[in-house]
Amino acid sequence: MLDRIKDLYDEMEKQRVMLSFKGSLSPELITALLGLVEGKMEHIEKDPRTRKKVFNVVMECLQNLYHHHSKGPSGPPEDQEHPEPNGVVMIAHMPQGYSVLTGNFMAGNEVERLKGHLDRINSLPPDQLREFYRETLADGNYSRSGGGGLGMIDIARKSGGKLEYGFVPLDKDSAFFSLNVNVPS
Repeated sequence: MLDRIKDLYDEMEKQRVMLSFKGSLSPELITALLGLVEGKMEHIEKDPRTRKKVFNVVMECLQNLYHHHSKGPSGPPEDQEHPEPNGVVMIAHMPQGYSVLTGNFMAGNEVERLKGHLDRINSLPPDQLREFYRETLADGNYSRSGGGGLGMIDIARKSGGKLEYGFVPLDKDSAFFSLNVNVPS
């Protein structure tokens, strides 16, 4: 077993994976993960602007995992009201920059709304994205978890690129959402 763990660790190092996590999230764990990312970034990335961009993207992604989740297809109905947030996150240092990959379960009836929001974000050039952020902030429409869609807009603004995403339907009530954000160095 220890040999298998060592092999996995060596493979992650070859692939330049800085952090990989799957499981339950809490505010304390998010703080710890952000501390790990910040520490690793100080050793890996010389440019303070890139470090700040990556850190901010990771922070927004982790907050999205914590605030926007669903129990998934196997959770009992009574747990659907206040499910424990779970998610996956992986951060890799690539030759062209950094890749932040996250995933979590979400309500199936929210997929089209989120897809439309992400498509709109991806269609806007930087100046219009900045304006969309201001408009969204000013309109005051917030979801049950407090966000008005600002997190995804902010991630796109900070990364300077398109948001890569996917949805895997699990059953009629839930889907798995994955998001990949590339931050150039």
